[in-house]
Formats: sequence, C-alpha cells, structure tokens
Amino acid sequence: MTGNSDVEPYFHALGNGRYRATNHVQGAWSLDEQHIAAPLGLLTHVVETDHAARRGDLVISRLSFDILGIMPIGEVDLAAEVIRPGRTIELVEGTLSYGGRVIVRLRAWLTTPSDTSSVAGTAFDPIPPVDAHEPWDASQMWRGGYIASAEVRRLLREPGRGTVWARSPHPLVDTETVRPLSHATRMFDIANGMSARMDPTKIAYPNLDLTAHVFREPHGEWVGFDTSVSFGPNGIGLTSSVLHDESGPFGALNQSLTLRAP
Repeated sequence: MTGNSDVEPYFHALGNGRYRATNHVQGAWSLDEQHIAAPLGLLTHVVETDHAARRGDLVISRLSFDILGIMPIGEVDLAAEVIRPGRTIELVEGTLSYGGRVIVRLRAWLTTPSDTSSVAGTAFDPIPPVDAHEPWDASQMWRGGYIASAEVRRLLREPGRGTVWARSPHPLVDTETVRPLSHATRMFDIANGMSARMDPTKIAYPNLDLTAHVFREPHGEWVGFDTSVSFGPNGIGLTSSVLHDESGPFGALNQSLTLRAP
C-alpha cells in the first residue's frame, strides 16, 4: 500500500525519520493532543521499513507499545534499533519523540517465516461480517479528528462487550509504501472506545499501553474487534480484543487502562 492518495494522510513524511501530523490525528480525550492510534501505526511502519532496508526476511509476531505521555499535533521524530539481533529472530525497539522527548516506545519481536499452512488454524470464533453490523457514528460519543476519520460498524451486546468493524479512507503516510500490518495497526487503538463500558463523560479510561500478538498478516481495509472491557475496583481496567480481517481472526490485543474521574 502506498501513501499516494487524493485523501489527506494522517502524516506527511518530511524525511530523515521526521513526520508531520495532520488534524486527522486529533485526539478524543483532548482536541489539542494526538490520538495515539495513528502514531502507533506510524511507529510500526518505521520498524517495518527499517527491517526491509536491513534484511527483510523476518515477520512481526508481537507489537508492544508503552505510551509515556501526551503529544500536541505537530512534527514527530521516529527511530528503530535492533536490541537483540539474531539469524531467525530479532527484538527491535522503536521510539516516537516529540520535541526531543520520547512519547511512545515499541518493542517488536520479528521471527523467520516458514510454510505451516498444513497446520494453520485458530480457536478464536469468527465475528459477524461487516454488513451484519449497524453503522455507528462514533463522534456522538468521542470528539476529535481521528474518530471523525473512521467509519465504524458496531454490534454492542451490552456495555463493555461488543464487536466492531472499523476502517478509514486516510492513508497512514504520504509518499511511502506502507505494509498491510502497519496499515491495520493505525486502527488498533480505536478498540478501547468502541465497546465502551461507561460514558467517557462519567469516567475517563485512557490506555497506558497496547500489546498486539498476530499469527498472520492482515489484509483489506476493515479491521474487526471482538472486544471485552473490564473495570477493577482499584482504578485499573483492561480492554481485550480479538483482531479480525474479513477472512477471520489474525491476532489479539490488550490495553491497560487507568480509570479516572473526568
């Protein structure tokens, strides 16, 4: 997938690992901040691009993001570094910085691919197809340019439990080729708000991290989420989702929440 499009991207590439965010990354909790979803996709893209330039023979099996702070809408700097090299596996650390301060730190495991099609399968249940979900205007609950950029379809079974399909016409970045996993990852963080347990005007529940494990590369524009949200009695929450494309499940993600009175 390339960033060449008549639709404005989430980020403009400026060269040398620097990117400029557009208003389509505007946050849901604060309109002055970036929503973290698209930056997580951009950081994945930088790790994938770095690997392709170095060797290109491994595939990502895990993405673990720690969100260290908030960032205004503006220019960000990204970098990738191999911290555990190997012939068949690598651990790569990616960083996204704003104004010289690291905002997101990613640790990605990459592993050698092999033909295991004869044993491929999963016990994750499929979710109903896109057309079986009701269109939902997420901007009725959430503010900001990022949420407005997404098309969402949802079946909410009960507060904190539901299935969702989401896509966006906005490419991750202009002028650079984006692989399918990075393209999908730009939607992953949306999971925390789409099957909400409570109205975000009553209690805030931003996530501190996002960890996704994938067992195959996703394809297509739609990303599906089979999501459960849990709130504990001591200010901690958890959003857990099985990830889907239109062919079926391809992984799972978890987000650790901090529960706060608004």
